[in-house]
Amino acid sequence: MSRATPKISFEFFPPKTLDASFRLWDTVRALAPMSPDFVSVTYGAGGTTRKLTHEAVTTINRHYGLNVAAHLTCVEATREDTMKIVQDYADAGIREIVALRGDAPKGQDKFTPHPDGFANSVELIEAIAGRGDMTIRVGAYPEPHPDSSDTDADVAWLKRKIDAGASSAITQFFFEPETFFRFRDKCAAAGIDAPIIPGILPIQGWAGAKRFAQSCGTSIPQWAEEAFAAAIRDGGDRERLLATAICAELCDKLLDGGVDRLHFYTLNRPEMTRDVCAALGLQPSRELEAVA
Repeated sequence: MSRATPKISFEFFPPKTLDASFRLWDTVRALAPMSPDFVSVTYGAGGTTRKLTHEAVTTINRHYGLNVAAHLTCVEATREDTMKIVQDYADAGIREIVALRGDAPKGQDKFTPHPDGFANSVELIEAIAGRGDMTIRVGAYPEPHPDSSDTDADVAWLKRKIDAGASSAITQFFFEPETFFRFRDKCAAAGIDAPIIPGILPIQGWAGAKRFAQSCGTSIPQWAEEAFAAAIRDGGDRERLLATAICAELCDKLLDGGVDRLHFYTLNRPEMTRDVCAALGLQPSRELEAVA
């Protein structure tokens, strides 16, 4: 049975240096011709890239004609300041927000709300939804969030976020399709009918991917440990080829399981994301014409 062509989306992060800026724009130019459903731009831990995020979001929207979703967190900001950011995005023509609680600032063990700020993501979502002019996306966790007791608690919290006004959720990355399918089934059983988009991490380097997984609670399968150890030992392009094959196979199995949307964490490196899309039969659908 033929599969429908999935909608795809990409995540970028704002640059902090000149070299990183060139890398971001090279990535946008490389992936924009894939006609993504949307792209998102992250918000640094503790709100550290607030201005940079705004600049990246508005530039991508203005010069590349892409639908951009700006990440926004509750960290170290008053309600008034946070909603001013939302208004600034609205004034710039941005109509999508990825609303997140956010991680604790560097040096702090846990998230602590600002005395005059939003206590959690649900409060933030409710405030943005009350405007009536924003599409709100949220995060979802197929494996327990580091601050959560278990997946059931994460599903219940996701239900609250959807009920508060979010229209879709993007998951943390995972290694095995069954992890996503189990989570999707739990969400459906809980009455969540909003789209849940699997977050896909093309592994640019195994050491970095392991650190990322450990920080966000993603379990690392033994088969992945062994496969990457062998690829790294063999040298050459083996690690990159293995990573591309694993990512393409994961996406293929998700699509076979009824998934119709994929969100790629590009890490501002487009090559592997583009290779995986090509392996899935997804090709550029337009010429890139940057808007002056």
